Amino acid sequence: MHSLRTRITVLAVFLVMIAVVVVSLLSVVFIRSNERLESDQMLLLLCETGERNLDYYFESVQKSVARVSAYAESDLEGLETRQLERHVAHMERYFEEVANKTNGVLTYYYRIDPSVSDTVKGFWYTNLDREGFVPHEVTDITLYDTEDTSKLVWFTVPKHTGKPVWLPPYITDNLDRRVISYNVPVYWKQQFVGVVGIEIDYSTMAEQVDSIRLSSNGYAFLTDEQGSLFYHPRIDVAELAEEDKPKPPAGLVDDNTFVRYAYNGVEKQGAWLPLGNGMRLTVSVPVSETDGDWQGLILRIVGVSVVVLLALSAFTLYYTRRITKPLEDLTQAAEQVEQGNYNFTLDYDGDDEVGRLTSTFKHLASHVRDHIDDLNQRVYVDALTSVKNKGAYADCIQRLQSQMDRGERMEFAIGVFDCDDLKKVNDQYGHDKGDEYLKAASQVICRVFQHSPVFRTGGDEFAVVLQGDDYVNREELVRKFDAMQEEVSKAAEHEWAEVHVALGVAVFDSHVDRFVTDTERRADKVMYANKRARKQR
Repeated sequence: MHSLRTRITVLAVFLVMIAVVVVSLLSVVFIRSNERLESDQMLLLLCETGERNLDYYFESVQKSVARVSAYAESDLEGLETRQLERHVAHMERYFEEVANKTNGVLTYYYRIDPSVSDTVKGFWYTNLDREGFVPHEVTDITLYDTEDTSKLVWFTVPKHTGKPVWLPPYITDNLDRRVISYNVPVYWKQQFVGVVGIEIDYSTMAEQVDSIRLSSNGYAFLTDEQGSLFYHPRIDVAELAEEDKPKPPAGLVDDNTFVRYAYNGVEKQGAWLPLGNGMRLTVSVPVSETDGDWQGLILRIVGVSVVVLLALSAFTLYYTRRITKPLEDLTQAAEQVEQGNYNFTLDYDGDDEVGRLTSTFKHLASHVRDHIDDLNQRVYVDALTSVKNKGAYADCIQRLQSQMDRGERMEFAIGVFDCDDLKKVNDQYGHDKGDEYLKAASQVICRVFQHSPVFRTGGDEFAVVLQGDDYVNREELVRKFDAMQEEVSKAAEHEWAEVHVALGVAVFDSHVDRFVTDTERRADKVMYANKRARKQR
């Protein structure tokens, strides 16, 4: 212990031991905390995307009903029969205009309280076949006890609360359709007159929520602030009585955005965000599907650390200077990775324990980064066709809407595609051939519109947003698309390898389209006209 070499050796071994232990601990802490952080952030990203899509949808309904209620109260001149008849006639014209500009409306109505008038009842319009609104016989309110808010909820609840209200899913009267609705009471000189409201198809909301998932066993669902279910992809909430709905598990109803809870013996983690209509959107996934192989990684890192300690104890005297610098670099890299920075440089490539530790760490960081990038890509890619999915399409529409709201000059067109006879292919040849049919259609769309983003927006529905050269050459591309369909179909050996797709393209017109979705709806109408013409041929 008196020789300088021994002292240096002992000191170096001690310092190396500390360095290796620190690196190992940092790696262990980083892997565990970073994996949980990344899974939480992925859940939050999905939740934010879903929240934007749902809020955009719900807010459009709320704004439409609010406009109608404001117009109703400003149009009322009195409650005499002739005054009410003129008022209802005005309301029919105005409400029709608003409903046609609101996406996803199943029915809209304006009902007069029987206590105000027993002759002027209001109106009820429905659009069950998506071909346009038609008048429907109004529900006879006199057959119900309007003091009982468990019946005729769309009328009795806003009447007794005196406030606009979103109602949980219910079966609408006479139509036997499951809906959710937004209803606003109408007053004249502080006297309750009636209710205006819009009902949207329950399945429309369900489709948007069902599209949000992280893994095969992950899903999204809607609750109120107390955890009571509005919609769950695996529980038919609308068919359950309130007392039969499952109680929210401990940990789910929390003020923190990220939650952990157990349901049916399975530990889950989730993220939730409030929606503008008072609901909560929660994205949940089993913990077992997000933890990954972190325990094995930790064991390997610990094992490598032990090997490095044993080897360096024997060779410290010769490699002290060479080891010090690589360990410092490795420590700094670990700190950068811990802070989320993967763009670090490790130059040491020696064929020794430190070199192997450095290589292992670089591969580990690279795998984590690739894993994160892969998850980010999967969120917006359709698993079957590999084109962008419905969530990516909603983001694209939102970006265009934001540009429009900022007053920017807009030049774009939207193309809407619908595959013909998918059900026929599925029924005759099986769903695997139906999938091949969809892939063939997707490939033709991508080959023609190769400079524009292509989205799968539904089971047999696709969309494309044309800008730049594709926008300028859109008519030529439409002709090319028809020609390529015919070419592929003639060369196909099987019916499911043919391509028969209806296409509708609409160009954004700032004088006609108040919203991007207006352009989309016009494209949809052109597509259906194309589909009808194709069938007639």
